[in-house]
This record gives sequence, C-alpha cells and structure tokens, in this order.
Amino acid sequence: MAHVVVALALPGLVTFDLGCALQAFAYAPGADRDAGPYDFAVCGPGGRRVVTSDGFALTLEHDLTALARAETVVVPGYLQAPETAPSPAVLRALRAAHERGARVMSICIGAFALAHAGLLDGRRATTHWAAAGALAEQFPAVEVVADVLYVDEGDVLTSAGLAAGLDLALHVVRRDHGAAAAAELARWNVVAPHRDGGQAQFTPAPVASAPDGGLGATRAWALERLDQPLALADLAAHACCTERTLTRRFHAETGTTPKQWLLTARLARARELLETTDDAIERVAARAGFPTAAALRARFAAELGTTPTAYRRAFRGSPVLPVAGSS
Repeated sequence: MAHVVVALALPGLVTFDLGCALQAFAYAPGADRDAGPYDFAVCGPGGRRVVTSDGFALTLEHDLTALARAETVVVPGYLQAPETAPSPAVLRALRAAHERGARVMSICIGAFALAHAGLLDGRRATTHWAAAGALAEQFPAVEVVADVLYVDEGDVLTSAGLAAGLDLALHVVRRDHGAAAAAELARWNVVAPHRDGGQAQFTPAPVASAPDGGLGATRAWALERLDQPLALADLAAHACCTERTLTRRFHAETGTTPKQWLLTARLARARELLETTDDAIERVAARAGFPTAAALRARFAAELGTTPTAYRRAFRGSPVLPVAGSS
C-alpha cells in the first residue's frame, strides 16, 4: 500500500512550502499526474478552509483526524509561526502522530510547530535563517543549526527556508525509494537532485554602506580600497587616532575588531562580484582584497561552507539539468 503523507495546513500557511510537499508526494513525475508511491492529503484544524499568507484561502477536505492515519506528517511554514503557538488541539495531534510512529517533517518556519509540540527537544533542527535566532531563543532545548539546508534526525526532519523544503522532500524520497527515484523527481521539477553546501551563503551580506558618524568615514574609506592591502595602522592613520583607540572604538561601534570587519567586508565584496560579474575567481579574489584565489576559497569554505564556483552557480544558475539515475 502507498505510504500515507499528510500535510498540516495551519492558518497563515505559506503556500510555496505546501507546494514543495505537493510536488514531491502528491503525484508521480510526469505530465499525466498519475498516483505515485505516496498517498497524499492536506488537512487543517477544523477542516474546510484555511486562510493563507498569500492573499487567498484554501478549501480542505480533511481536519486533524487525518493525522491519525499519517505515516509521514509535513508541517509547512505559516506566517505567525515565530510569534504564535498552534492551538492545543494541533499540538496534541502532532504529538499523538509521532508517538504512534509517524515520521514528522517541517518546511521552513513550520519548525516552530514541532518545537511547540516538544518534538524537537534534545534534537538538532533548522529553519529559515532569518528565524533561526528566534527558534533558538524560544526553545533552548533545541540545538538550532542555521547553516544547513535540512536536518535528518530519523523520525523528525526539518528544513531551512522555502526551496530547501524541496531539498528535504527529495532527501526523503531518496531515503524511501533510492537515488534513481529522487533523480527522476528532481529532473521533472528541473532542480538538482542534491545541492551541496548550506544556507549560510544565501543570507544577506553583513557589510553594506558605512553608517554616518563615529568611524563611519573610515569604514567608508576602507570599503573603497578593499583591493589594496589595509593594515590596522592604515585605518588608525585615517581616523587620526592610535591603533589601540581605533580598536576600542571599532568594537564599540560594530561589535567586532577591525581585522574581522575587513575579512567580512572582503567576503561580501567577493560575493557581490560572483553574483554580478563573469570575472575569473583569481580576478574576484584580487578585487576583493584576498592575496590569492586559494585564500578566497579558504574563506568561503570557513564562513559559508561552499566554494566560490558553487556560490556563483547557485545565484546565476547552471544550464545542466540533472540526469535521471544520478545521485
């Protein structure tokens, strides 16, 4: 018999997240939309109707009782997740499904529902990078991992933001039915069967234009000269102060040291160049102030968990489609 997957649509549903689950579990790959290896349904508290975060409502056929037959429960994100706990009835239904052996997975900020139900306590979990801090603060018993696409804890799985839900779904299909099945599904959806790296590379660059006041003028001056060697003495000379004073004031204004700020600024510049130019990696490294391409690659690996080439490909796309049967 087909494995039963039930998605739980909570008020404020992020419909893109639900779409990831639908694409993976509702139909077999192909235009004829035949039934696949999963029996997929969508339920909601009270059934009938759920208002989404995208300006429309969905009509549902199932209420929370559908979770009683689920072998896998999927919780897509919902807009109020970081601020509002689901109803007690929802939390009871999630706990009951897990206690009787159902696999439970969340997409994006749907992780908050699992956390409120206590299903993430003592486990590693992830969510959208913008909500990772809130998840960690609200649920200290959860080990929040903010720089991965998904976390598989066996019977409880969580994904990062939005499209990472499809990465997790493909992982589940691969786990259930093998690499060939996952590759076929990926090919139909025109996505990679497996993405390397985490989500750290998709967070906003932390260095933008320098603020006014304080050492803002010195930081702006440095940002215009990132392709040049810049030492602490250079920054201090521009700010007309001693190196010790500069370090103290720099930390008070930015929360970090001049050296670390420069490294972050250089990495941000390299990311910008990779996203917007066709420069070779060596040229990107030079323009961002890294002494060699190897130094740039080492910084990408340490800070972002990926390579400059993979980063550029992720932002600018690749013409190569996944091949059925690849892993």
